[in-house]
Amino acid sequence: MLATPTTLVSILRGTTTDTYGDEVDTDTLVYADLPASIMETMRTVFSQDAATPMIVRVVTGRVGGGTDIRVGDRLLDQATSQRYMADSFTRSSSPIHTPDVVLDLRYVS
Repeated sequence: MLATPTTLVSILRGTTTDTYGDEVDTDTLVYADLPASIMETMRTVFSQDAATPMIVRVVTGRVGGGTDIRVGDRLLDQATSQRYMADSFTRSSSPIHTPDVVLDLRYVS
């Protein structure tokens, strides 16, 4: 991992159907004690509907380049017990080193 890790995370994956036919998470452990960088920033967003700008919180994560991460995986911050959902990710390529995987995250309960 090239970025400085800020925490250790567990990556959880999988879903099943409950007795009511609803899809629920199974929390199958894919990785444990994985170094990760999770940063929250503020971003100003302009909407065509509203004349005033809105400030939104954006959560970005980074994990090592060889990490098997998928859209919909959940990251459990082992220090705070906060859960995040991976909405999207970017894998870059480099002939010199393996770049980190950059994740767009959102809070989940």
